[in-house]
Amino acid sequence: MNWRQQGSDYLFGPHQLADGALRAIALVTIFLQPEEDLPNLIAVDEPELGLHPYAATVIAGLMRAASVNAQVLLATQSATFLDHFNAEEVIVAGTKNEASEYRRLGGDELRDWLDEYTLGELWQKNVVGGGPIP
Repeated sequence: MNWRQQGSDYLFGPHQLADGALRAIALVTIFLQPEEDLPNLIAVDEPELGLHPYAATVIAGLMRAASVNAQVLLATQSATFLDHFNAEEVIVAGTKNEASEYRRLGGDELRDWLDEYTLGELWQKNVVGGGPIP
């Protein structure tokens, strides 16, 4: 993939892009595939890494749109990125009795909390779990 800025003869290539820009291009490419070409499952670990905050907002929107036609599984440790999603869309991973435990958040159990705090803030305060394993 090479390109030229309009009005310039200089050829740009991907080796000249920052890691975050390359990551954003890859994520946009994944999530903007035609509906019929989307895989059944799209799994992305820490999609927000290296992204400009506005790009993270755009990527979160693309993920939500793709999730209508494909299962989208994300892992994040970013409270800011978590704030782009609703409680009902989040599954918290943790442990119980030395076994993995996965719990879907419900908006009803957090309704009063979400009047005052964002979902990311609740995660940081360990209200929803998913914190470091002791």
